[in-house]
Amino acid sequence: MRWKNLRERTVYENRWFSVNLADVRLPDGRHLDHYLIRLRPVAVATVVNAANEVLLLWRHRFITDAWGWELAAGVVEDGEDIEVAAAREMEEETGWRPGPLRHLLSVEPSNGLTDARHHIYWAEEAAYVGPPEDDFESDRRAWVPLKSVPDMVVRGEVPAANMAAALLLLHHIRLG
Repeated sequence: MRWKNLRERTVYENRWFSVNLADVRLPDGRHLDHYLIRLRPVAVATVVNAANEVLLLWRHRFITDAWGWELAAGVVEDGEDIEVAAAREMEEETGWRPGPLRHLLSVEPSNGLTDARHHIYWAEEAAYVGPPEDDFESDRRAWVPLKSVPDMVVRGEVPAANMAAALLLLHHIRLG
């Protein structure tokens, strides 16, 4: 059963996203108005060190008024390579420059409402280059034992689905 987007118009836009209204035809021929959000790609990065600790940020999200552990992330700028953006975001938000990055996964965190794609990378080494340029992004940065990740997810300490998926996959890759 495939829905068909017949046309859409922009209701609001800025440099990060646009809110559009689509005229959608359902398989039975009915039409509905469906709002959607078009977003720039998001690049995400972290590092898992030799001690199987993962670099995380503890931050507050005002929209949900919730605290949680996250990976460094941000939008990909026009013309920027996604992997380069992931490395840039990690350094800006944590003060750590990742070694060679490897693609972990790409996810669509809310594909019923938005076309956002989050591209997640990880490294096995990083060099500390100084305090984070964007230190306002998180309350603190910490090396967290990867073995703690499943329990953290269960306790709701990693509320973002994309971050939980990435951390659980890293746990599986590194610890089995």
